[in-house]
Amino acid sequence: MGTRRRDLLLAAAAVPLVLQPARAAVLPVAHNLKDELASALAKRQPLVVMVSLEGCPFCRVARDHYLVPLHEQDGVPVAQIDMRTRTRVQDFRGAAVTHDDLARLWKIRIAPTVLFFGRGGVEVAERLVGGYIPDFYGAYLEQRLEQARATLR
Repeated sequence: MGTRRRDLLLAAAAVPLVLQPARAAVLPVAHNLKDELASALAKRQPLVVMVSLEGCPFCRVARDHYLVPLHEQDGVPVAQIDMRTRTRVQDFRGAAVTHDDLARLWKIRIAPTVLFFGRGGVEVAERLVGGYIPDFYGAYLEQRLEQARATLR
């Protein structure tokens, strides 16, 4: 087999890999907020909860570019609640509710909304509501996270 033909075959074999869309970033789905908060507090961290909406492009940017790296690289406890879904979760008191119930209880009207919880399921920093300008989102997120950490000290 000639070198040119071998190179063409190798390049053709690689095409499907290049054309595949990037895997969507995933955050842990909230299942038991009481336990998730206890785990976060044991690490001396707030529990960060992202309230998202299926198909929301601003949610995807916040999740993929900011919250997933915060969780995976920095080890910050982050969970996701999905508005308008019937996914079951235990709230901070241990009561069974749906994700949609929590979003309504917390008066969430805009996705994404990021909340920061401390002892007793109390919010310990200002909510980060909406997508904001991408150039500033990371700074706003870090500011809220520092505010939450300071409250826990």
